[in-house]
Amino acid sequence: MSLHAVSLAAPLTLPLTPDGLGWGGILLLVLAAFAAGWVDAVVGGGGLIQLPALLLVPGITPVQALATNKLASVFGTAASSVSYYRSVRPSLQTALPMAAVALLAAVGGASLAAFLPAEVFKPIIMVALVVVALITIFKPALGAVTKLKYSGARHVVLAGVAGAAIGFYDGLIGPGTGTFLVIALVALLGYDFLMASAQAKIVNFATNLGALILFILSGRCSGPSASSWRSRTLPAACSVPGWPSRAARSSSGSSSSLSSPRLS
Repeated sequence: MSLHAVSLAAPLTLPLTPDGLGWGGILLLVLAAFAAGWVDAVVGGGGLIQLPALLLVPGITPVQALATNKLASVFGTAASSVSYYRSVRPSLQTALPMAAVALLAAVGGASLAAFLPAEVFKPIIMVALVVVALITIFKPALGAVTKLKYSGARHVVLAGVAGAAIGFYDGLIGPGTGTFLVIALVALLGYDFLMASAQAKIVNFATNLGALILFILSGRCSGPSASSWRSRTLPAACSVPGWPSRAARSSSGSSSSLSSPRLS
């Protein structure tokens, strides 16, 4: 048997090596993702680490960075949600309605993310960092014990309002969402820090999932097909700068003669 050669008009390049981003940059993104996942599991707000790191990628747009952040965060929040639920057993009567409302709000926020000017992203991230820092400094005893402030329908409604507001923010921008959820559950509803963190993970998973679904359905976050790297592309968000576009692949395919390898 002999293997027929593949002839191409243009030299092959590695699709996973983005233009302008060396292996040092990729390592930085991996470390940022690891740190963000650890912070998210402990207190929330890992997006304050991961999203700024993604914005350093040459050529990436804010909506690309936001969608890529959601793709990574949905796995982290899913894992931490399961871990917290097994160990803490949070009240699902609060967490699930809050998560449902937050998911829908995140879809709404994500639908507007592409229209937000790029120069607005970094100032908002800085403000989120300052707000989280101030709350941590001036309210160190926040959430020491559970002392619910409301009960019944009022409790659920307030949880839903907080979930809607923070979910919309998460879909639109994102950084600090986990921390803001914990703060809302502690300061507004009266949960202790551990119970608030457990419920916040469930809600944060819902907001990440809602935003990610919107990005996928809108065509901003899709992956190459399993059958061929050349049959599809990663349009807009979640794509890596430097990967060939669909037009480039089509033109490349038309201008090159490619015979599939076969055995004879």
